[in-house]
Order: sequence, then structure tokens, then C-alpha cells
Amino acid sequence: MPILTLNDVSLAYGHQPLLDKVNFQVDRGERVCLIGRNGTGKSTLFRVLSNTAAPDDGEIWRKDPLKISYLEQEVPGDETHTIYEVVAAGLGELGELLAAYHNTVHHVAECRTGAMDTLGDLQHRIEVIDGWNVGQKVDSVLSRLSLPADKPIADCSGGIRRRVMLAQALVNEPDLLLLDEPTNHMDIAAITWLEEFLLGFKGALIFITHDRTFLKHLATRIIELDRGILTSFPGNYEYYLNKKEELLQIETRANAKFDKKLAEYEVWVRKGIKARRTRNEGRVRELQAMRKLHSQRISAQGSASFKMDSGDQSGKRVADLRDISFYYADHCVIRNLSTRVMRGDRIGIVGPNGSGKSTLLKLILGELQPDSGQVIMGTHLQTAYFDQQRDQLNPDKTVRDNISDGNDYIPVKGRSRHVVSYLKDFLFPPDRIDSPVKSLSGGERNRLLLAQIFAQPANMLVLDEPTNDLDVDTLELLEDLLGDYDGTLLLVSHDRTFLDNVVTSTLVFEGDGQVGEYVGGYEDWIRQRRKPGQYSGNRAEKNPGMSPQSKNQNLPVGKKKTLGYKEKHELGALPGKIETLEQEQKQLTQAVGQAGFYQQDSDSINHTLARLKQLDTDLEKTYARWEELDDKTA
Repeated sequence: MPILTLNDVSLAYGHQPLLDKVNFQVDRGERVCLIGRNGTGKSTLFRVLSNTAAPDDGEIWRKDPLKISYLEQEVPGDETHTIYEVVAAGLGELGELLAAYHNTVHHVAECRTGAMDTLGDLQHRIEVIDGWNVGQKVDSVLSRLSLPADKPIADCSGGIRRRVMLAQALVNEPDLLLLDEPTNHMDIAAITWLEEFLLGFKGALIFITHDRTFLKHLATRIIELDRGILTSFPGNYEYYLNKKEELLQIETRANAKFDKKLAEYEVWVRKGIKARRTRNEGRVRELQAMRKLHSQRISAQGSASFKMDSGDQSGKRVADLRDISFYYADHCVIRNLSTRVMRGDRIGIVGPNGSGKSTLLKLILGELQPDSGQVIMGTHLQTAYFDQQRDQLNPDKTVRDNISDGNDYIPVKGRSRHVVSYLKDFLFPPDRIDSPVKSLSGGERNRLLLAQIFAQPANMLVLDEPTNDLDVDTLELLEDLLGDYDGTLLLVSHDRTFLDNVVTSTLVFEGDGQVGEYVGGYEDWIRQRRKPGQYSGNRAEKNPGMSPQSKNQNLPVGKKKTLGYKEKHELGALPGKIETLEQEQKQLTQAVGQAGFYQQDSDSINHTLARLKQLDTDLEKTYARWEELDDKTA
């Protein structure tokens, strides 16, 4: 059943059409992912859907009543309010009264003068508008999202702030939830929690994301905004990629055929006097119409073109970390870490926000010194560092000056490149090159910083959260570049797909200063991790230890456990059991991803979702038992 429909909706800023006769419908219970290149108008479409921006033309129908909540991409920096006050603001005037009542209760407890009178007045005003029942929603959503009501928002991390804003969006129980890049600044634990939460959301959901794993887990349909046109792709992300490629090929062939015909008409109309005397006026009118169509054609946005100079070869040993520890005051960030980085290693660094990932990079780079232990660096190192805070960029200087210090040419891979040509590779049009950096979007700043570090030769590349704000096309191009890079790579990222496609080993912050080392990317770590006992993507647990492969090394010689007959039989059956569970999980996940899944009756929907949740639990227990029995045979 549709809850919102757009009919021939158009909107342009200047001469650039962001929406060109867009037609769109969202049904109750759908989870739709809106994708498109940076700057195509995705956030503008969200403002139109939420009724905060009016289209130039077309009609919008909304179910009456339709409650819409919109979580914007940028989380406002609020330095004065508590979490309770921010969440209650989602209820409008009633929320202000509830927040005032909540704060006055504390004032009464502190015996402040006049607090009891104020409390009585607020209580009466809330009762008059029958606000207590509605007010319980604030406490409920704070509980569901595990948020401390009285904590100042200024003391919260970026991930917690996004969770607070999500709570504000959910408190009025919206029929349609709009989320613009909800995973920005969230660590993997928060992202996986958000996935699970949104899978149980009963309303319709439209979200913008560059996180392909998040997209694959949630979306029941994909819509793409490209050059003002909105196209719907039912099914999963792989279907979208294949269909999109097919549509682009069709468009290319059609444009080539059109251009050939136009060229023939142009030759014909320019023939001599004899031809002009006999020319067909209808054909002339057709030529004029074709010229107009050609001038109005909007070409597909070009792709970024990254290239990296890996410089001279470094020494075989890049960095040797010997029993290092690092503390902030009394808090241990890294405890007795020993590892070695060799030339050509591609290491991902994973952990919760604030766990110490950036600190580890700074210890390796020599910007910080360990409290104990040694960091011994190799020889002939040329390091390029991508800082997630983008401190290398001067916000008051122009794009050009940040790259070339005002020069027209810069050296790139041993030859001179004009700065305009070089920046075009990173999708900066000529009219954007003299803009100040402070006017750029987050995605543009990330591309500029990549342009800055890729202009210098480097045999060691250190990237701290490079994927924030980049669109999927640019992400995949960056993946390809790093795949061809033959230097050493250290990468901090919360993008699970990016990690899987780029790194060959992983350092994981597992709590209490412990850092575990694993072979492979994110999914490889998930399979290897010890249960229970380390950061799992949805929690940070105490008492972390070694990887499963190394646990038996601590057993005394001659006392290793052996399997009995029943355990041997059980171990032999476990791979088949896991395969059966994973097959059922795959089938149910595909069923949930179908466009019509949420058009079923509620009992069928809830049964399927409950079974999926049970399968996750069963698989985790089965893997744990497999590791337990397998360890005994080591």
C-alpha cells in the first residue's frame, strides 16, 4: 500500500536540473536505498520528501496523516543540551515541556528554591494536553537505544551523537524514516547494531549510504538518482550493478546512433546551392529539433582517475613494534603489543571509536612515543598520511593553492602536470578549483586530500578513515588503486566491504589495551575470532586473548586434550550442519530482500525475521563448538 507518491516532480538550482519529472512511490514497510554520485541531488530529494523543500513542478501525494522523520547527514554540534532534551525535541512543544519537567525533577532533588512550584506548573500544563502517555515514548526510545538520559551531548562521540539524533527521529513513531548517511562516524559495532535495529523497524525506510555491506543487509529495493532521473531497481545490489551496466551500454549505443544521424544532417544542410534549393523543409525542422536535443543532453558524470606513485622501494622491514604500551592518564590504550610490518604488507586496523586506532598510527609514524617498548622504523621510507580530520588541508586557501601553492604545474609521477588537468582527475571542474576549501562538501574535501597525498611519491601509505563521504563509484576506484599499489599500506576503516577488498591482515582492538592480529580482512576476522572474548562488531568484551589457532600453545606439554569417540563424530558432522544453517540463512535473507516481502501478513513477516535471528544465534554457537573441538585436535 503506497504511503507517498511523486508524479512528474522537477526541481532545479540555476541551470542544473536535480530532479527532472521524477516519478516515485514508496510502500508501507519497504526499505529503499537511494544511491547516486556526490552532488546529484540525493539530499535535495530527501528535503522534497520531508516537505522541507518545495519542487518547481509536479505533484506530491502523502497519506493522511503521514508522520515523516528525517535524520540529516550532518549531525548538529549541540554543546548545551542533554541527551534527554535533544531526543524530546522530536515531540515539538510537548518535548520542550517534558525536558523542562525532567530537569526540574533534578532541581527538586537538589532542593533548589522554587523548584517544587515550577514542577507543579509543568505537571499541570502536560496534563492539560494529555502529554504523559506520549511522553513515555522518550523514556522508551532512550531505553531501546541504550542512551544515558542526563549525559551532555557535548561529551558524546560522533557515533553516540548519531544514535541520539536517530532517537529524536524515532520518538514520534514515524510512518516514513529518512536517513542520510546514517553510518558516518560510526564504528563497526554501532553500524551492526543499527542494521539489526532497522531490520525490526515497522515503518517505511529510505536511506542514503556509501556502505555497501549496510546496503546489502538492509535494502529491499534500490533507486538511483542520475542526471535528474530516478530509476528503480528491484532486488539486491548485484542485480542493480548488472542492470545499471546494461542501461549505460544501451544509452551509449543510442547516443552514438543519434550523433551519427545528426552529423549526416549537418553535412547535408551545408551542401551547395543546388542542394539548398531542393532541401526538404521537414528535414530542416528535424535537424533543428535534433540540435536542441543534443544541446540539452546531460552527459554522465565522469569517473575519478586516481594514480599513485609508490616511489623507491623501502627496506624489507618497515616497522618493528616491540612490546609497546601507551596510556592516556590511567587508561591503557595499547598493552604490550609486538608486531612487525614488512614491505608490501596491507594491514587493516579495526576497533570501536576511541579504542586507539589513530593512536597506533601516530606511534608508527613517530608523532607519539610509547610509554614503554620500542618502535623501530625501517629504511628508505617515503610516507603519505591521510588524516581523518583532514588537518593537512588549509580551509582558508583555495583548492588550487592546497595542491600547488599557487603554481600552475605540479610534479606527479616524475612529470609535470597542469593543476587544472590533475584536479579534473579527482572530479573538480575548472570553476571549482579557485573555491576556498571551507566551502567544499565532505566528499570533495576527501577527494582533495587524496589528490594532495597522491601527488607525492610514497612507498608507505597510511590511510585513517579515507572512505567517509565518498560515493560508491569513487570507493570502488580507490579500491582498484590500492589493489595495484605495491608499497606498504596501513588502513583504518569501518567500511567492511572496503576492508575485505583491500587488506590481507587485520589488527583488532579487543578491549583493555589488547590488540589481536588476524589473517585476512573483516569477514576473515569474524570467522577466526575467539568466542567469547573480543570486540565482535556488536560489543567490546573483557579478557581478550589470542586467536583460536594459538590457544593450545599455552597448554603444558603432554597435557593437550584429545577427542573421545562422540566428540570425533560430532566434529565430523559440524561442517555439514553449518552449511545447512548458512543455506537456510541465505534463502531467508533473499526472501526478506524481495520487494513484496512486507506486503505479507504480519505473522509471516515476524516468523521469518524471528527465524533469521535464531539462525544467527545457532550459527554462532555451532562455530564456537567447532572451534572448541578443533582446538583439541591441534
